[in-house]
Amino acid sequence: MKYYGTLGPSCADTEVLRRMMQEGMTGIRLNLSHKSLQESEEWIFDYFMAADQEGIKVDFLIDLMGPELRIGTLEAEMILGEKGKVLLGGKQIPIPEVIKPYLVKGQRILLDDGKIELQAAEDGKEQGVVCHVIQGGVLRSNKSILLPGCQIDQPTLTPMDLENLSLAKKYGVTEVMLPFARGKEDLRSLRCTLNEIGSRDIRIFAKIENLDGVRNLEEMIPESDCIVIARGDLGNAVPLTMLPCIQDQIATICRKYKKDFMVVTQMLDSMIHHPYPTRAEVSDIFQAVMQGASSLMLTGETAVGEYPIKAMEMLAQTGRHAQTYRKEKEKQENHWV
Repeated sequence: MKYYGTLGPSCADTEVLRRMMQEGMTGIRLNLSHKSLQESEEWIFDYFMAADQEGIKVDFLIDLMGPELRIGTLEAEMILGEKGKVLLGGKQIPIPEVIKPYLVKGQRILLDDGKIELQAAEDGKEQGVVCHVIQGGVLRSNKSILLPGCQIDQPTLTPMDLENLSLAKKYGVTEVMLPFARGKEDLRSLRCTLNEIGSRDIRIFAKIENLDGVRNLEEMIPESDCIVIARGDLGNAVPLTMLPCIQDQIATICRKYKKDFMVVTQMLDSMIHHPYPTRAEVSDIFQAVMQGASSLMLTGETAVGEYPIKAMEMLAQTGRHAQTYRKEKEKQENHWV
């Protein structure tokens, strides 16, 4: 079992990273939607320095932008109050041009992995579209934007992705995560790019975050090294009450094909601000291990959370107890066969 953290301001320190490794961290993710490899050079140096001091070999996973859609850069963070209105598009909240034709009256718009929900109050105009705030929150630059029910075609890799991939070998990248993987062609495109830049040994993680990914899972299994059940945006693509069913469905297919899979998103979300998890969160970790996950990942808990070391300790300890229990249970079941 592997345990990943996410690199960010809260853990970008050699001593903090060493202690996370002592607690069981075997790899770390860098989200390239916010900072490029070059811009993260100091963080990356600290990470590998910590591993050297601990005398261990660690994984370094980069999470590309891929076909995910994001808002642009804001002048400052915005507080969106419920029942208020906001102008989406233009200078206030810049959005990709490809989205604009889909902004019609009544369209739901989810921002920042669904934490904020808007609804278009009118058909889109050149200067933007006025939206009602259904669920408010704090909005920051470059957060995800999703229009449920809309099929918006995007290229597999962005120019920024290609630039980061060209530097992957230099920065010791061992694995690449492709967001919103839609089918085998997306993964073949990434594989082809890795081959062209002489990085055949970098493993590909296919992030399942939309219905296309769920539907086309079996065709993507031979093209990937690991399937990622990314419950943030996946929980926006399906009714939230169905998400546990979808997770189990993906896990079952991965077990059928003996394919490694990772479970990620809000594993210990309460630990962003609290030193201990909820009972439901440790039960969630247990369930993922019992379903056969080969790895688990923390995101905001280590990137921006107040207790990155403690969060990694809780993840790894709960995962180890679950593994021990699963092995004992399998022994007992085999004994009675």
